[in-house]
Amino acid sequence: MKKIFISIVALSLLSNLGCKKFLEQSPDQRTQLNSVDKVAELLTSAYPEGNYIAFTETSSDNVEDKGPGIGDENREIVFPYNWRDNDNYTEDTPTNYWNACYTAIAAANAALEAIGKVPDQTAYLPYKGEALLARAYAHFMLVTLFSKTYEAGTANDSPGIPYVTSPEKVVVGQYSRGTVASVYANIEKDLTEGLPLLKNTAYKIPKYHFNISAGNAFAARFFLFKKDYDKVIQYASAVSPGNSFANILRPWNTRYNTYTLDEMYLYFTQASEPSTLLLIETASSWARTLTPRFGYGQVINNEVFTNNVTGARWSYKSAYYGQPHYSMLKWKEYFVKTSPNATIGEPYTIVPVLTADETLLNRAEAYASSGQNTLALQDLNTYASTRILNYSATIHAVTLAKIAAYYGITDPKEGLIATILDFKKKEFTQEGLRWFDILRYKIPVTHRIYAVNGSFTTIELTANDPRRLFQLPTQVTLSGINQNPR
Repeated sequence: MKKIFISIVALSLLSNLGCKKFLEQSPDQRTQLNSVDKVAELLTSAYPEGNYIAFTETSSDNVEDKGPGIGDENREIVFPYNWRDNDNYTEDTPTNYWNACYTAIAAANAALEAIGKVPDQTAYLPYKGEALLARAYAHFMLVTLFSKTYEAGTANDSPGIPYVTSPEKVVVGQYSRGTVASVYANIEKDLTEGLPLLKNTAYKIPKYHFNISAGNAFAARFFLFKKDYDKVIQYASAVSPGNSFANILRPWNTRYNTYTLDEMYLYFTQASEPSTLLLIETASSWARTLTPRFGYGQVINNEVFTNNVTGARWSYKSAYYGQPHYSMLKWKEYFVKTSPNATIGEPYTIVPVLTADETLLNRAEAYASSGQNTLALQDLNTYASTRILNYSATIHAVTLAKIAAYYGITDPKEGLIATILDFKKKEFTQEGLRWFDILRYKIPVTHRIYAVNGSFTTIELTANDPRRLFQLPTQVTLSGINQNPR
């Protein structure tokens, strides 16, 4: 059942959620949430089952036009590359993700309402924490993708997104978008209230839920958007007590370097990977998007594997599916049949939405932004030590002198941030996270569109282009909500 409106009747919502979840089974229907187990079961549905990667990655500067007739030209890829609004509610679209986030929020709110009715909430507290974090996360993703980016030191009074805190009782309710400031205030309230309640022992497999490390990683990302750098450092550091990040980053230059292509596909999204902090199952075709016209091609692949500021190359893996179609070998599709004997079903992609790798680089940025250059360099070198084949601290260490020479930037802060953004752009290729940095730093994006004769036109997304905000679904106007200007 496709959810078009924000307003969703909670009772019918949860009976129509996908019941064939990989991570943990969601309830077939919500009857009475009268036990800890039932609330815990409901919260498996409090995570967006939509996927943002197709439209955020394809909107970014991590993709290219491979040429007319070269690759698939699905609407889900063509529209974001051209920064056109796509009001389809099929998988891998902004509308689908909007609906998925509010579906997740409805589940979190139903759980919180049930917990609020219990006289003794002691046994429920870890799940209250999870519900608050899940609600904060879904709203954060919505305000990030569909509203103007938060700017520290300003009023942030542009339209936000509806912050829903109670189960809906009507089919089509009326809502206000509030402001970006009010949405951020609500996110911070839920985040800071919920984080101390989390307990890893509450879950069979913590990485399928907001465990303690995932909660801290989300907090670090949130406060990076707010430019509250002390809190970024605080929460990022809590992800790896004792500052042992080197032991939990993706082992690209050791274990991953020995993997076959099939093994890479298998292990990248495994809960057993130390770098993975939170996994979300998404109903998505992203894993099978191997040969798009607009995507990861020869030009981007060459950029990834060119010598970097360390003087060496990254030890990432990529493969091609007939040049110029490349893949970073991150995504394995899980196909769920409609019934045990069926030949049809739905594709799913498991996404590590929070990782130790992003968290360390977020902390490095916070150090650099607050003038702690030595600590920023330490984080960058910890990161590089797991990425450069045959890494040598003597030969490959990142220094301010190397940064100035490589990027042509003499200001230490600017040079460090340029290095961090460059590292993140390469690290999260085909993961959609580059879009977040494009938003935060108002980075302009240029796309080329080639004609059959080899000529091309250039389109640009400028720093303040209104198309940086993905468009709200048309149907939200029924709930009294205005769409973004165009």
